[in-house]
Amino acid sequence: MKDSSKWALILGGSSGLGFATAKKLAQHGFKIIIIHRDRKYDIERIKVNFQDITLTKNALFSFNVDAINPIKRDELIQEIKKLIGVEKIHVLIHSIAKGNLKPMASENNALNNQDFHLTIDAMAISLYDWVKDLVSSKLFSGDARLISFTSEGNSKAWESYAAVSAAKAALEAITRNIALEFAPIGIKANCIQAGMTDTKSFQMIPNSEVLKEEAIKRNPNNRLTTPEDVANAAYLLTMEEAKWITGTVIKVDGGESLQ
Repeated sequence: MKDSSKWALILGGSSGLGFATAKKLAQHGFKIIIIHRDRKYDIERIKVNFQDITLTKNALFSFNVDAINPIKRDELIQEIKKLIGVEKIHVLIHSIAKGNLKPMASENNALNNQDFHLTIDAMAISLYDWVKDLVSSKLFSGDARLISFTSEGNSKAWESYAAVSAAKAALEAITRNIALEFAPIGIKANCIQAGMTDTKSFQMIPNSEVLKEEAIKRNPNNRLTTPEDVANAAYLLTMEEAKWITGTVIKVDGGESLQ
């Protein structure tokens, strides 16, 4: 996929895994569209991040819009149509991190039903919403790659991670079914299970420092996973040689989950 007309759409690409993947794909000739939702006080930092891509004369178009909102999603898809013209989207990266990190057993701030709904909708169901609408708009290429990001919390219990854990499990199920049901139109869909990665989202998890220390101890390579490690794997999944890989979860954790 070295053709300069290849487009990558990144949902949640202003930092962390999404931004690292955007940067990696730009280095390999992709035109990048980033949808992100950030507060005003973060915008200057994000602009500096984006300059890492634009200063090397790569094409980057960003929209600071809520990708979860169905009305905004429709508007964004119309904007994307205008932007890419007759070209197509070859890669969709789902890196939306919007959810509740609350304990279940708490007298004052316990996780509730609505917290689960919000988290699962944002971090899992939104992938299907985007895929369905992009397919309806005929914006995918005939060999499209979808990549979503999961974690070891998909099967392990961490305090205050219940809603996100449920979302990760749902995300994997949705990704598998996308791989099955959209295969006839050329879509390949996979999850990357990243190891512990010290991102802004990770730092919001209660007791993240403890999780980080334990992850380093468990990892045979004695370090955390970096966003660049994950971005490298995402890029590999966009290559011609990876077109037979679909519907699976690929661990990119340096062996952290082995023990």
